[in-house]
Amino acid sequence: MFFSGDPTTRKRVDLGGRSSKERDRQKLLEQTRLERNRRLYLRRQNHAAIKIQVGFIEFEFEFEFNIHCYIAALHVYVMLFAFAQGAMIVLVQCFGPQSAFFRQLFFFFNARNVSDISVLVETCRLMKHFVQESGDVVGLFAGIDYSSKRALVDFRVKKFAFACIQAVHQNRKELKDQLFVTPEESNTPPTLLLEAVVLLIDSRLPWTCKVVSYLLERNVFTLLRELIVTGKESMEIHSSYGRISSLERVLTLIIPHIGQKPCICPNIDPRWSFFSQILTIPFLWHLFPYIKEVFATGRTSQHYIHQMALCVQNHANVLPHEVSMELPGYACLLGNILETAGVALSQPDCSFEMGVDLAAITTFLLKALPPIKSSRESSMVSDDDMTAGDEVMELVINRDLEKQITSAIDSRFLLQLTNVLFSGIHLLRGPHDEGPGDKEVAAVGAACAFLHVAFNTLPLEHIMTVLAYRTELVQLLWHYMKRCHEIRKWPFLPYLSGDAPGWLLPLAVFCPVYKHMLTIVDNEEFYEQEKPLSLKDIRHLIVILREALWHLLWLNPTSHPNVGKSVSSPPANKMLPAEAIQHRVSTVASEVLSQATIDGTRANEILKQAPFLVPFTSRAKIFQLASVRQRHGSHGVFTRSRFRIRRDHILEDAYSQMSTMSEEDLRGAIRVTFVNELGVEEAGIDGGGIFKDFMENITRAAFDVQYGLFKETSDHLLYPNPGSGMIHEQHLQFFHFLGILLAKAMFEGILVDIPFATFFLSKLKRKYELHTIALAYCNEHYEADISELELYFVILNNEYGEQTEEELLPGGKNIRVTNENVITFIHLVSNHRLNFQIRQQSSHFLRGFQQLIQKDWINMFNEHELQLLISGSLDSLDFDDLRQNTNYVGGYHSEHYVIEMFWEVLKSFSLENQKKFLKAAGSASEEALDRLPTSATCMNLLKLPPYRSKEQMSTKLLYAINAEAGFDLS
Repeated sequence: MFFSGDPTTRKRVDLGGRSSKERDRQKLLEQTRLERNRRLYLRRQNHAAIKIQVGFIEFEFEFEFNIHCYIAALHVYVMLFAFAQGAMIVLVQCFGPQSAFFRQLFFFFNARNVSDISVLVETCRLMKHFVQESGDVVGLFAGIDYSSKRALVDFRVKKFAFACIQAVHQNRKELKDQLFVTPEESNTPPTLLLEAVVLLIDSRLPWTCKVVSYLLERNVFTLLRELIVTGKESMEIHSSYGRISSLERVLTLIIPHIGQKPCICPNIDPRWSFFSQILTIPFLWHLFPYIKEVFATGRTSQHYIHQMALCVQNHANVLPHEVSMELPGYACLLGNILETAGVALSQPDCSFEMGVDLAAITTFLLKALPPIKSSRESSMVSDDDMTAGDEVMELVINRDLEKQITSAIDSRFLLQLTNVLFSGIHLLRGPHDEGPGDKEVAAVGAACAFLHVAFNTLPLEHIMTVLAYRTELVQLLWHYMKRCHEIRKWPFLPYLSGDAPGWLLPLAVFCPVYKHMLTIVDNEEFYEQEKPLSLKDIRHLIVILREALWHLLWLNPTSHPNVGKSVSSPPANKMLPAEAIQHRVSTVASEVLSQATIDGTRANEILKQAPFLVPFTSRAKIFQLASVRQRHGSHGVFTRSRFRIRRDHILEDAYSQMSTMSEEDLRGAIRVTFVNELGVEEAGIDGGGIFKDFMENITRAAFDVQYGLFKETSDHLLYPNPGSGMIHEQHLQFFHFLGILLAKAMFEGILVDIPFATFFLSKLKRKYELHTIALAYCNEHYEADISELELYFVILNNEYGEQTEEELLPGGKNIRVTNENVITFIHLVSNHRLNFQIRQQSSHFLRGFQQLIQKDWINMFNEHELQLLISGSLDSLDFDDLRQNTNYVGGYHSEHYVIEMFWEVLKSFSLENQKKFLKAAGSASEEALDRLPTSATCMNLLKLPPYRSKEQMSTKLLYAINAEAGFDLS
């Protein structure tokens, strides 16, 4: 020790009682301990590096060592060591704002580099353990003062979150079996990476919206979509029911960021949004049931549905490429929206605007779908029902996707949608009603647009029943249309083109629903209870319908075909005004009748689209005129076919000769020669009368229920025998022949006494009736629990003692009929009895019938009118018309006393005898003995002796028309 120059310096005394040598010893021990810890630190660092390298090998990527990887790995080693020692403060310093670790990692990070991913995975593992221990994510990244380090911390967290998602996305194919794993099942790399994102975007953190915005700007939904599509291909059903995968947790936290307070996230391009990228994934809710709950409740679904509605209004195509041809994005989007719509519409805060937006989106997407038929509707039209010129549209939509869509549009959805749209719209009018307001117009437009498209796309049985009996749709629409018609002002509906009338869309929905109600309502309800509309309102409705059809088909048709050349008329100034009007009316009527037979004319379009606007007698004349034109246009008028028919084998002979004729020959004249039981030809030249007799006899034999081709209802109306194949081996060929036979009778204007069942006549019009079975009333009049009847979805067939049981639905023998499904049961039973059982017989009959009679001409008439064309009126005969069209020869004239007496006697006959007279004079056998009236039926000629009294004439006429003799006595 050197002298300091201070003589007062004293010797220092150690109060601790230890000597300097002891102090040196303690210092040496401390240094030794630190050195030992340093060596242990290095050993652990080497061990951590080896562990990281093992992780690289597990990922099966090529290891690429570089300086930034080494530096990052060194930081991870330090953090691992700190965590192993419980030194949380060291871990915080590595994650904290002063650490260079994140700066180096994110600057050099490559999502395809195995070393970078391994470092990132271990970093996520450490963060997860730290949060589990402390729960302080903010403190981990920011230390004790987040506000002063906000910008740097937010930047690092954003980069960290995106790097985790990017790492999983870039390696999704290698990791596809681990993408849907839950954190409880495994700590696989994808799980650790995605769970880190979950921790970083927790809604309670101060940086959440900034991080989510950063992810959205980088099209995170597109990345997540590709993860889902890749992972679902190899997804297995896990036993962890109720647990949520890490991928689902990430989505669940991102989708609520819709820019509504307190969220500050900006709106993004719809092409990269949740609805376009995620909602278009097939069967999304089956993969992520928890997201379904989050999406359907609260404001989330309203935001995305409104966003979609804006895209629809702007006609923006924002959907990604299809997953497959059978799973188009628009159909998957529709299915996913509809599956959650019921919950969304039932929310207390569901707004009117939400209902309008939802209707607009579903309308837009439904229009793109091909028509979907139920199994019942498909069974109505089989291959046998198809005729020449029919085109079949094959459905390309996946069957499960079809089921998702059709199942979602159920009674609950329809009821909720109509309630949301029409809540607050009352049926009662005020004293000064100025018509519907803006909200009512918007509701009517949205509901009608959706339902109109739904009617054309989806199976109808459930939709119609719910709309008719569980909503007030008919009353609401009628209230709207009635007021608009009364004030002569129809508001514009945005769902139609600018020149479309405002009544078009409401009528397009109202009419089919109202028609469905009429199929089940009985007379008591219709007339006495005046349901569904009052009789006064029905008269008003008819006026609206007639005006609408006249406008559509005549005043403003969709096409403007060339009309026929007008009939010239004399100058109007040479006639009295009344005569000029009458002449004009007759001229226009003649033009309409002429045009009606010409395809493409407006008159022809009216007959096709709204035939009831034209009186039945006019339509019957048009039909006759069309038949005459076809006969004259056929070479059959120049070549006549001749039949030789044995009376005791009339059906077989006619079948063998007529079945081989071409359509052109069938349109021509057919002359018949009868052969009696002795094989001798009967006398008489066929001038038309013998052919009529032939037609009457053959139709009587062929349609006789004893022959086995037809059966009759309790009202003695005919329909095809479902068991005809058990009687006649060639029964389908016979039905084809009978179709030709009936068509020939109508083509020639020959009336035949064949009363057909209405549902069978409907098949001539290619309609499929379901409402004529009395079961249709059971839902209205059976008040007890229908399940007590022990009915099941099966039907028992009994044909000629052979009983068979058929299921109406797959597994129908185990499905009991209840009050909820009874309407479906009714439809299925009706379809089976009226359509399915006789589909082959009806199809072959129709094919034969359409060889002569075009479908368009039959569609001019309803079923009752068709029966009149076939058999004539059963109520009265127009003898005044017959008198005006009778020619007289042999000294007789219209004012001769015998002729006057003849018409008086004929009018005094009963209806049955009047019919027998027409039959005898026109096409029946005659009696030529004892000066009786005789008929030359081959020429429709009545030979009437000059009787002196009405009594004598009446007696002789009655005897003659009730005799049945062959043509040998003529």
